[in-house]
Amino acid sequence: MEAANSRQVGHVESDAGPSLLRDGYTSSLTLKRPPSPSFEGLSDEISRKRFKDDSSQDSPPSPGSLTSRYDALIGDLAQELQCGCCAELVYRPVVVSPCQHFFCGSCCVLWIKNGGTNCPACRGVSNIVTPSRPLQTIIDVLLRSDPTRTRAERERIQADEIYKSGSSMRIPTPREASPEPNINQNSDYARPCPHCAPDNPYGWRCPQPLVDFSVDPEQAWHLDDGTPPGHAYCGNCEMLLALGAPVTTKCDFCQVSFCGIGVQGRCLAVPLTVQHPHNMSDIGDLIQSSEVYECFDNNTVEVDIMLDYLASAQITPRHIYREVVQHIQSQPNGFRPLIELDLFVDMHNVAAGIDENPSAPRNRICRHCATEVLLWGIKEWWIRERQKGLLGEAAASRPDCPQGGSCSQQKDLGKPSLV
Repeated sequence: MEAANSRQVGHVESDAGPSLLRDGYTSSLTLKRPPSPSFEGLSDEISRKRFKDDSSQDSPPSPGSLTSRYDALIGDLAQELQCGCCAELVYRPVVVSPCQHFFCGSCCVLWIKNGGTNCPACRGVSNIVTPSRPLQTIIDVLLRSDPTRTRAERERIQADEIYKSGSSMRIPTPREASPEPNINQNSDYARPCPHCAPDNPYGWRCPQPLVDFSVDPEQAWHLDDGTPPGHAYCGNCEMLLALGAPVTTKCDFCQVSFCGIGVQGRCLAVPLTVQHPHNMSDIGDLIQSSEVYECFDNNTVEVDIMLDYLASAQITPRHIYREVVQHIQSQPNGFRPLIELDLFVDMHNVAAGIDENPSAPRNRICRHCATEVLLWGIKEWWIRERQKGLLGEAAASRPDCPQGGSCSQQKDLGKPSLV
């Protein structure tokens, strides 16, 4: 009996191993099955994987990856610092309040000069523009890291001429919107001018106000009766205007009046040297103008030489116009020869006034008449310009044709053409 018990105890010892308690009782853990052989060594493998992952995270990145990240950061930063107007890296940044959009200082100045009355980006109501030191500091750091992103020297010089660094500016208040057109307006009757209404926003009322047809058809002015007294039609927008209004101007050459309200910079006659010739903004306009070639009797060779000179000297049509005006004013008869040639007749689609004194001084001029003055004097201006000795040797050494402008060979493209 004792032998049997000893064998049973030995069997338990072989199964349970060292899990016997010292007091001879068997632990409850000895009754569980041992783990499957397939899980043996699993914890060691997991530990090795964790160690491998940790070691890969602790290893420093390669120089190539650092360079790519650095370049990406510079590119993203430059993209975020682009001006909303010129789409280039902002130069002399200014911030528009209250929307906080930023632009180049020169871009914002040009925006305001061209009639902008709100933020160029969001078109929100804005009132003041201030320089931004924080943005300038970030830009300086960016350019030190990547000098290749610096704006061209010519662009920076032009921008500095337009905007003085560190100065603030105000955005003008938007003008009141024009009233909605009256679809019931009868086209046979004159519509009141902007100054006819007693409560108009221009601070001056027409002494001979017109009655709106929709208000009192009996008192409205019929167009068959001619132009209403005290009124005329604007040479640019062709709307009715009051002749006595403070904003009304008159061209001393074509005798056409301008309202000063319709289109900014177009509906007015200004002093002679201030005006811009119509459709003559740059050298490209001179190239495309057939009238310029007609001024030289279609001598295309001479015109091309002049255009090359204008391009190299950066001379604009407006500069030529001013010098032509100054030359005419220095002559004893002034503009009278041009008036007698009827150069300024039928310049606009509206009726012109009467020039009662052809010898009267000419102080104001419209854009169309300024172009006529430019075309009339451009050939003589070129002759005077050649005499200054500023042309290249090849152009300056050409002999003048004895027949002058009546030369029969100047239109022959197979032979040299001379003035």
